[in-house]
Amino acid sequence: MIPRRVLTIAGSDSGGGAGIQADLKTITVLGGFGMSVITALTAQNTLGVHGIHDVPLDFIEAQFDAVASDIGVDAAKTGMLATADVIRFVARKIREYGIEKLVVDPVMIAKGGTPLIRDEAKPPLLAELIPLAFVVTPNVPEAEILAGMKIASLADMEEAARRIHRAGARHVVVKGGHLNRGLGEATDVLYDGREVHRLASPWIATRDTHGTGCTFSAAIATGLAHGKDVPDAVAAAKRYITEAIRHAWRIGGGHGPTNHMAGVKGEG
Repeated sequence: MIPRRVLTIAGSDSGGGAGIQADLKTITVLGGFGMSVITALTAQNTLGVHGIHDVPLDFIEAQFDAVASDIGVDAAKTGMLATADVIRFVARKIREYGIEKLVVDPVMIAKGGTPLIRDEAKPPLLAELIPLAFVVTPNVPEAEILAGMKIASLADMEEAARRIHRAGARHVVVKGGHLNRGLGEATDVLYDGREVHRLASPWIATRDTHGTGCTFSAAIATGLAHGKDVPDAVAAAKRYITEAIRHAWRIGGGHGPTNHMAGVKGEG
């Protein structure tokens, strides 16, 4: 039996809570075979990002070709793509290998506030990568940038999802955690070009949410690799990240990581 092969194209988090480390933990726990193309190295912990080293394009290509040409890719996700050149290059490689089940997590700012994408990279993100996305998963601040509007309500989240869909993404999930803070429920919006679906989960009061976006998008990609349709993959990922947050690790002095094993093997 060949396992479902899931590729993460993202940055490395030396603290282990986000980036490819979070992605690979998620993919493995959910029954996929995880592979990586590292686009940047970060010196990072729960307190913040202390340094970023961009990986040269030729080495990004070497990783991509090594994995895709030999092992193959059933689904992929993108995370930290810091520069316009990297975004354009990754988009070209995705087209080259015909990767259709692509989840784009438009990572822009780290949990501690450090920018993870340069301003000049935002237009190609919208123009070149979003149109390749089978699913795109912005949080509220990211959706505001991609949709070009302020978001202050669930109705605004739905309108932002429609605008991002018009940019070419097949399915849009606007994550409402920033908007719903302290309201008792965390509600996300899924738009497929026809219908809007709201997905609610209990709001969990914790500061230990480092890597939630990476984990959620990796869970969606793994679900798609296993043959789930988008609503089922997103709903399963929502349940998974909720439990990972509920049983988050109290590690370090800042924003601790989620617990990727919680709810799967009874750990927490």
